[in-house]
Amino acid sequence: MSLFLPAATQQLPVSGILQELTDTLARTTCCVLQAPPGAGKTTAVPLALLHAQLPAGRIVMLEPRRLAARSAARRMAQMLGQRTGETVGFRVRHHSCTGSGTRIEVVTEGVLTRMVQSDPALTDVACVIFDEFHERSLQGDLGLTLCLEVQAALRPELRLIVMSATLDGAPVAALMGGCPVLTATGRSHAVHTRHFAPPAGRSMLDRHHCIQLIADGIRRALYEEQGSILAFLPGLREITLVAEALQGAVSPDGCRVQVLPLHGRLPPQQQDAAICPAPQGVRKVVLSTSVAETSLTLEGIRIVVDSGLTRKAQFDPRSGMTGLVTRRASLAAAAQRQGRAGRLQEGICYRLWSKADEPAMPAFDRPEILEADLVPLALELARWGACDHNSLPWLTPPPHSSMEQAAMLLCQLGALKPAPSTGLRHITQHGARMAALPVHPRLAHMVITAADTGQPDILEQACRIAAVFSEAPSALRRQADLCTVIEDAATGRTTDSRTAARTAQMTRRLAAAAGKGPDDRPAVQALRTLPADARCAALCALAFPDRIGKATGQGRFLLTCGRAAIVAATHPLAGSPFIVAAELDGQNADARIHAAAALDSRTVETLYADNIAQQDNIQWNPQTEAVEATTQRTLWKLPLEVRPLAEKPHTQAAVQAMCEGIRSMGLSALPWTRETETLRQRVMLLRRHEPCGADQINIWPDFSEETLLATLETWLAPFLDGIRRRTQLKNLNLKTALQAMLPWPLPARLEQEAPELLTVPSGSNIRLDYSGPVPVLAVKLQEMFGATATPAIGNGRIPVLVHLLSPAGRPLQITQDLEGFWKNGYRQVKAEMKGRYPKHPWPDDPVSARPTRRTNTGSKNVS
Repeated sequence: MSLFLPAATQQLPVSGILQELTDTLARTTCCVLQAPPGAGKTTAVPLALLHAQLPAGRIVMLEPRRLAARSAARRMAQMLGQRTGETVGFRVRHHSCTGSGTRIEVVTEGVLTRMVQSDPALTDVACVIFDEFHERSLQGDLGLTLCLEVQAALRPELRLIVMSATLDGAPVAALMGGCPVLTATGRSHAVHTRHFAPPAGRSMLDRHHCIQLIADGIRRALYEEQGSILAFLPGLREITLVAEALQGAVSPDGCRVQVLPLHGRLPPQQQDAAICPAPQGVRKVVLSTSVAETSLTLEGIRIVVDSGLTRKAQFDPRSGMTGLVTRRASLAAAAQRQGRAGRLQEGICYRLWSKADEPAMPAFDRPEILEADLVPLALELARWGACDHNSLPWLTPPPHSSMEQAAMLLCQLGALKPAPSTGLRHITQHGARMAALPVHPRLAHMVITAADTGQPDILEQACRIAAVFSEAPSALRRQADLCTVIEDAATGRTTDSRTAARTAQMTRRLAAAAGKGPDDRPAVQALRTLPADARCAALCALAFPDRIGKATGQGRFLLTCGRAAIVAATHPLAGSPFIVAAELDGQNADARIHAAAALDSRTVETLYADNIAQQDNIQWNPQTEAVEATTQRTLWKLPLEVRPLAEKPHTQAAVQAMCEGIRSMGLSALPWTRETETLRQRVMLLRRHEPCGADQINIWPDFSEETLLATLETWLAPFLDGIRRRTQLKNLNLKTALQAMLPWPLPARLEQEAPELLTVPSGSNIRLDYSGPVPVLAVKLQEMFGATATPAIGNGRIPVLVHLLSPAGRPLQITQDLEGFWKNGYRQVKAEMKGRYPKHPWPDDPVSARPTRRTNTGSKNVS
């Protein structure tokens, strides 16, 4: 079939592959299209599919941002000579422009998710196009996963196209059943690149340096090149500061310089001003976030200044908190930004980093699914009926730890409930109502609970809180009482008029969508009875049950999630008994609270009456070094009240706690004596020298410190009855406990093979030292006269190390070869010692001499 294209589309570089694309989709249902930045795929592909051989229905194209969706729809409508809303329309959050004759609908990714959830068969959709898929947004990944599910189960004829300029297409094609990968070549115009590395000692990651370096780069571009400039900055704060730094900037060609911001929160009129061509005699400088990386054509732009930075939301599953992180952009993002300069003419790209830095830059941005708060995703999957997310076709599976934490929070909110038979979590009726509201599940739970009170003033207040969190999140960073911040933001006292208007609009929409449900839940009853001045904090506590905190002193709070959070000791909230924290910085050991509201114990107890548990705890207290028995009331991981246990604690539990205490203190806490320590060493010596049988089991128990600590419950617990604190351990019969570990006949073998005392030739019983790797016999030299064989224990298997001592008890020789010593070393020792100790015997032949403990004056046999 011959391809029909509007005249404007035929001039785009991507037009050369459109016939192959439509032919491919005529014989298969999936396709990956790779085309360079600026090739025109966003506008050309949907228009080419209008007359392709597809099933009847609309063509839905996903864009990652509202600005790109509106711009793409408007551009395609212009190519058709129509107004937006006729053949081509768009749907984004809070705004749609479509009609009964709309064939191409450009939507943001969250809109597609709602389309699939409300109509799982996508009944009137012929094709879904995932544009700029390289951005790997969470909603984009979810949308592709759900569409693959729809295609496999309900709509095998549904066409799916994944498009990108900088995407590794092979993994995507494999996910889509090994579908064809088409690659378009060529771009609109060449783009030349210049690198300018920051001077030594100045880092782009330092905000002060970053502002100066970007402003300097823009000034350089103004002087060196002609045309308007698009600069990529990490965020809104940098846009504001660079705009201030560029005040008074001049162009050497005499043109006036107009500095314009561009980001997703601007009103459409200001966004259009940045996109449209500059007036005659004006050079436009557009300061943009990553919103301008893709799917936008900015008229008149031929210069790009790239900071090389991006700002992303990053979720920390350990803290359950999300923070914005500024970091290096990927090479793929840099290529997208560079392509903005060559859309309409030959361009130039200034990169504010060294070319030598590029091998260390990431090739692609990390998929958002690896870094985002997955609570909304977990609720969407539960609504879809996917109890196990691993069963779905993911390009990048969501991390298990983040999904588990998300599911736990949804259980706290009442959105999920484990099935008794399988333990798998299923969505509840309350969860289904939450999923239908266009806000985060936390806020949806709060709004629905307020709606169920049946009191319009409570519902309106909850909707206003949800609207501020959704539309004016930056206002929550003010270091002030959260309820005051919300009221000021909602009424426009601390926000611009457009934000205040959006907040009011969302408040009305949420109130209309919330509906009314059962009113028998404790939280619903609590909201009805609380005084009006306590309701704002109570509503916030419903949205953030994991961030309710109890004061522990000096501005520190322990949260229900188990983490600690702090405010300055001088902060007004530092003296509150309870708080609910909505904004925290989770990067440190103790999260810093940015926005919170004060609570009292009554509010906490009534809101979460069903979630407060009481249990008896018998545990070791390391401060008092004693076993303590308490009864504790807890809200999840937060102790609300701890009292001493009225009854005597169960013996077994107390002994277990005592074992834990000993384990934490170490074996040194036990009453070791020389005798018990020697007993342990003797057993360990025989264990080392015991030949193992065929079963490789050593008959001697392991008396090492590690094993004794690990097995306290086995060998020591029977002897701990009545012992509840460290000071009582002195009454413990440790020797008996150790000996109890030696079954018959090991006690007799121990005495025989590793005796405490060894009889030497003089008749003395000398104590052996077992503290080293080999047993040591320290004996005076004269007591060993006549001995030719080195003493040994362990039935002769273990030679003893003999320390031969002087009459004063100082070592003269250390040996395990007595016979060799008498022959070779004794003469020198005798020569040195005889004059020093003349009263002691020093015979010429020590082997035939009589051993003695006495001096010459007390001996009758002196050689």
